[in-house]
Amino acid sequence: MRHAPIDPALFIANRRRLAQQLPAGSVAILHAADILPTNGDGTLRMQPAGDLFWASGIEQEESLLVLAPSATDPANREILFIRQPSEHLATWEGEKLTKERATKVSGIAKVRWVSELPLVLHALLCECAAVFLNANEHERAVIEVESRDVRMARALMERYPLHRFERLAPILRKLRAVKSPAEVALIRRGADITGAGLERMLAALRPGVMEYELEAELAAEFIRRRARMAYEPIIGSGRNACVLHYLDNDQPCDDGELVLVDVGASYANYASDLTRTYPVSGRFTPRQRAVYDAVLRVLRSSIARTTVGTSLRAWKRAAQVEMAAELVKLGLITADDAAKDSPEEPACRRYFMHGLGHSLGLGVHDIAPIDGPLEAGWVMTVEPGIYIPEEGLAVRLENDVLVTENGPVDLTSHVLIEPDEIEEMMARPRTGGGRV
Repeated sequence: MRHAPIDPALFIANRRRLAQQLPAGSVAILHAADILPTNGDGTLRMQPAGDLFWASGIEQEESLLVLAPSATDPANREILFIRQPSEHLATWEGEKLTKERATKVSGIAKVRWVSELPLVLHALLCECAAVFLNANEHERAVIEVESRDVRMARALMERYPLHRFERLAPILRKLRAVKSPAEVALIRRGADITGAGLERMLAALRPGVMEYELEAELAAEFIRRRARMAYEPIIGSGRNACVLHYLDNDQPCDDGELVLVDVGASYANYASDLTRTYPVSGRFTPRQRAVYDAVLRVLRSSIARTTVGTSLRAWKRAAQVEMAAELVKLGLITADDAAKDSPEEPACRRYFMHGLGHSLGLGVHDIAPIDGPLEAGWVMTVEPGIYIPEEGLAVRLENDVLVTENGPVDLTSHVLIEPDEIEEMMARPRTGGGRV
């Protein structure tokens, strides 16, 4: 693992929370993610499965966690299964977890080799009535590749047809939405790394720089700080910024344009997610500044409304109403347009067409109850924007906000966002690159 070790108390607490949600006489099973192929015999770097990591801290392929809170033998109430290390694996792939190391990472006392799973699991299923199995139930997921979880579900249903099979995902959706202080600290660290990357990138921002050169500055700073990209970064200058999921990052940043940078560092698998918009020349034009200020006002108001008990629909709707008023002031829609505003047909839709934000954690779009309501411990992105293709400009601003009983806490408030401060920083002498 690239990141510093994590206190296993986090994973012990998470397993306890999950076990408390399972009925008596049940078993729950969580899998590692598959290693996905590319071309020929190539593979992608494995992305640890969020649910397994949340419950164990394990990041190794072919691992599996079995929870049986009411098992007759207390030693069998949580068992971690891992690949057995070998000289061959050490030579070709590197050292694998030993049982002792797996226990140190996860806090799980009983660790067995994955080859032992069929016999151990059979014994547990003989004394339980329900099996809780996992699947990707993210509402925006496009599922075309069958996961290890689903493959095992099919096999178990065929082998044990008289058992009751239940969904684990709804339980995890609620549990994972509420972050512990330790999880918030990891998200905050990712946000700090992102801020450092943006500062480094600004030193290279000038007319003529390529979008991919800015991406390189960000990547260098992230890697230097033991992090990685939480998602493919969006670095779009001028009209490119009007493409919501622009990923080419291959065009020059021209004088007089704004460049939109949507990027986040992932530290210890916990994602951050920030968006900033900068003037390539170092100064905003009056029109750019007016649009920027409008988005900044909606951002601040929306952060203030990120409070306990708020439904996500109401949260988004308030931003849409406010944005419509801003668009009238900018001359982008008329007062008559704004008067026709409705939840079904928001008046702002042409220029602000996406959601206001999403849950953040082990996923960039982390799992959480679809409409909330917001609870203390949720971490939300807040990301209003205005996109004007006919003018070749767009502004989106995005911060990461912790919901608490005492009001919202902006985890990214220290990352430069005030337009005057941006212009002041960009007026300083720049060397064209970041620190080595």
